[in-house]
Amino acid sequence: MRRIGTIANVLLGLCALLFLGTPQSRAGEQITVFAAASLKESAEAVAEKWEAETGNAVTLSFAGSSTLAKQIEAGAPADLFLSADQRWMDYLSEKGLIDPESRIDLLRNRLVLVAPKADAKPADIAPGFPLATLLGENRLAMANVDAVPAGTYGKAALESLGLWDGVKDRVAQAENVRAALLLVSRGEAPYGIVYETDAKIDPSVAIVGRFPAASHPPIIYPAARLLSSKTPASASFLTYLQGPEAHAIFIGAGFSVMAKTE
Repeated sequence: MRRIGTIANVLLGLCALLFLGTPQSRAGEQITVFAAASLKESAEAVAEKWEAETGNAVTLSFAGSSTLAKQIEAGAPADLFLSADQRWMDYLSEKGLIDPESRIDLLRNRLVLVAPKADAKPADIAPGFPLATLLGENRLAMANVDAVPAGTYGKAALESLGLWDGVKDRVAQAENVRAALLLVSRGEAPYGIVYETDAKIDPSVAIVGRFPAASHPPIIYPAARLLSSKTPASASFLTYLQGPEAHAIFIGAGFSVMAKTE
């Protein structure tokens, strides 16, 4: 009997060692998340809920996806990257900076034309839409059309609809989509192209119309853990982003959810 007890104790000890050797998220850990500017309110709400449930802490850094990707490439310390398009996640993947096994497609969004609420008149955005005429001598607010996802989607949509040539010389390019939204909100531009979720957070603007989904590439938000992350809690938070609590927040903000955990 003593021999059986000894064997049992050895097995329990081995199990304990294996458990200790497996990365586990522990309360009190700190993670840093780089996220696209259009995710600000919803990501903050998700992080707050996760912090309350786990005792861990999240530092969020928001900017255009292109800016964040370049900062990560330059060595900025981060655990997770939430991009507003595939292009900049692919960029970091090609640099060998993300964990490919962790990469997921998290959310979808829609592209809209907004105007100051007092001046907004609903319109059908299609080929022949008189955007140039509506602008007159004024500017169209957009995120940077060469680098920032909202800007590249917007340019693609305008080109697809045959409207780009008429407005390209009157585009006020901003560093991210929220900066473009602010130009319209302040009345500095009569129209702007932003995401539908951005329009929802600013009561001083209204949606004039939605761009046809077929006029631009699908607006997909991928998320991934960076290979440089050494914090187990980052994997836990990435899983949480795919769960029902986070989904309720994202859907409430106007996103469509994609990735789901069991």
